[in-house]
Amino acid sequence: MRAWQVLEFGGNPVLSEIDAPTPVKGEIVLRVDAVGLNFADMLAIQGKYQVRQVPPFVPGMEVTGVVESLGPETEGPPPGTAVLATCPSGALAERICLPAARVSRVPAVMSVAEAAGFPIAYGTSHLALTHKARLQAGETLLVTGAAGGVGLTAVEIGKRLGARVIATARGETRLAVARAAGADVLIDSDAPDLKDLLRAEGGVDVVYDAVGGPAFDDALRACRPDGRLLTIGFASGEVPQIAANILLVKNLTVSGFWYGGYETHAPDLVAASMTELLRWRAEGLLRPHISHVLPFEAFPEGLSLLRDRKATGKVVIQVHAP
Repeated sequence: MRAWQVLEFGGNPVLSEIDAPTPVKGEIVLRVDAVGLNFADMLAIQGKYQVRQVPPFVPGMEVTGVVESLGPETEGPPPGTAVLATCPSGALAERICLPAARVSRVPAVMSVAEAAGFPIAYGTSHLALTHKARLQAGETLLVTGAAGGVGLTAVEIGKRLGARVIATARGETRLAVARAAGADVLIDSDAPDLKDLLRAEGGVDVVYDAVGGPAFDDALRACRPDGRLLTIGFASGEVPQIAANILLVKNLTVSGFWYGGYETHAPDLVAASMTELLRWRAEGLLRPHISHVLPFEAFPEGLSLLRDRKATGKVVIQVHAP
């Protein structure tokens, strides 16, 4: 089968012919239809992600496709069932073996592209805002990088939970995408006085930050007493240093959030979250935003769109034609 492989950290992935996978007990074989790309894929290829794969490896962390077969003594969705899932790696191939317990059925209302780009971004934002930050209706939520993959879902879920959402993104086009997702207040991330602009809006209760850098410090200083800050990622490349004296004086809480960690140590929590999210989508309460759908051969182009911040929402790689 065809698969993209990382032969060495920092090198360009190579489209290769490799053996098709064989399932063991508890696994299913998935014919891959599409794969959602994430900033984490770039880190994994560079050897900088939290979990380092050993080259050669197949990248790709979220996938949708059709069940082809089940491993021995395995209970799971029958062949022909459309499912979506996350995985540590391996999605960018024509087939993949996955634990049967890790997949979710795709609602009939979802397109293949939506399903491919759904679990990581929506799962991250839902668990981070509900379980970790305990976001309440009527509170003010700040989302940095609000037009990106996870940021846009945080805007949408924040509004679904009844929050007033302030969105930061670079430029009018990206801000317009955040507005369409429900953002109440729009701020250009290049504004030199973010802290003052946030304070002029009355401050914030919860910060959802996938960018890092100076914006985190501005958000920290604009938090209301008992504010909660979520560190989701560092797309700016700069990991913020936290002034502990500000945490003390304002009774603030800073929490790290890594979705992959919850998949390992709290899989039941992740499963319950995904069940609710898929129900919301089936009921028309969520509207996934896909900016690019590219053919399998264009995977490097998809990475470039993420790296150069030319995409909004999700970039999806179509492995098999619908």
